Amino acid sequence: MSAPTPRPEVFSVAPYVGGESRLPGVTAPLKLSSNEGAFGPPPSAIKAMAEAAAAMHRYPDGSSATLRHEIGAKFGLDPARIVCGNGSDELLVLLIQSYGGPGTELIMSEHGFSVYEIAGKIVGCTVKKAPEANLTTDVDAMLALVTPATTMVFLANPNNPTGTLLPQSEMLRLREGLPSHVLLVIDAAYSEYVDRPDYDAGAALVEAGDNCVMTRTFSKIFGMGGARLGWAYAPPAIADVLNRVRPPFPVNNFAAAAGIAALREPGWLERGRAHNTQAKRRLAERLRQSGLTVHPSEANFLLVDFGGEDRAIAADEHLRRGGIIVRRVKSYGLPQCLRITIGTDEECNRVATALAEFCRG
Repeated sequence: MSAPTPRPEVFSVAPYVGGESRLPGVTAPLKLSSNEGAFGPPPSAIKAMAEAAAAMHRYPDGSSATLRHEIGAKFGLDPARIVCGNGSDELLVLLIQSYGGPGTELIMSEHGFSVYEIAGKIVGCTVKKAPEANLTTDVDAMLALVTPATTMVFLANPNNPTGTLLPQSEMLRLREGLPSHVLLVIDAAYSEYVDRPDYDAGAALVEAGDNCVMTRTFSKIFGMGGARLGWAYAPPAIADVLNRVRPPFPVNNFAAAAGIAALREPGWLERGRAHNTQAKRRLAERLRQSGLTVHPSEANFLLVDFGGEDRAIAADEHLRRGGIIVRRVKSYGLPQCLRITIGTDEECNRVATALAEFCRG
C-alpha cells in the first residue's frame, strides 16, 4: 500500500532547532541561547494576560484593530499598514508563500536567519546566499545575485546571528538597486536594541515606495517570546495580500492584551535598551580581556569567536557544566563561534567568569 506523499521540497531542509532550554541534572539552568529579553515581560503585560482569561471563550479580533492602533501610536506608524501575526516568523513565512514558489528566487545574506531559507525552499524557491564582508551584509554581493527570476530579498538588520548592522545609506542603496518587482523584506526583530541616532528600522523605506516590508516582534525587548506576537509594516497592497493569506485569528486574546499593555508600560523599552548597551559593552570587554574575539553587535547578543570548532565546542561544554546554555551556530556556517544572549548583570558576570576560567585552562 502506498502512503500519502508530501512534496519533495519538504525534505530539502532540516527542521528548525531553537535554542536549548534544559540541561540534564540542572534544575534551573541559565538560558542565554535564544536572545530573549533580559528582564522578562513587563508586569502590566502579565496582569493583562491574566485578566484576559475571563474571556477565553470568545474568539479574538482577527484584524487586531486595537493592537494595531497601539503599535501605530507607539512607533508613529499608520495602523492600516500594520498586519499582526503569530510571531514575526509567521509573517515572514506568509510573505514567502505569497511572493515565492517554483521558478522564483529568494536572496539572503550568507549568515542570515535560517527561517528565510527553510520557508523559501519549502515553497519551491531557489534560495541564493550572498557572501558577506566581515560578517556584514554586502549590498553589492546581494545585487549581483539578482536575476529576472528574483522575487524577494530578505535582510535582518541587525542581523542574527552576527549582530552586524547596515547603515541607512546602504539600506537605501540596496532598495534603489533592486528592480521594482522585487520585494525587500527588512527583518527588524532586534531594532529596539539599536542605540544609534542614524538608525531606521525600515519604516522610512516602506513609506518611500511599494516594494518594501518591515517585520517586528514582541519576543525580544518586550520579553514576550512565549506569547508569539509579531507585526509587519507594509505598503497597502502588500498589507492586503497578508490579510488575505493570514489565518482568520492569527493573534490570540492573551497575546493581544499583553502586547497592548507592554506598549503602554512607561519607560520599558528605554530601560531595556540602556541596560543592553551597557551590559553588552562590559561583557564584550571582559571576554576580550580573556583573549577571545568578540564581534561588534547592535543586538542583544554577542557572537564570540573561539578560533576553531573544537575550541568552541569545548567552551560550550565548559559553560554547560556550569549550568549555562548558549547557542552553537555551526548551522549558520560559523562553527568556531558561540552566540551569547545579553542577560542581567548577574547573568553576564556568570558567563564572563566561566569563560575566563575556560581560557585560563
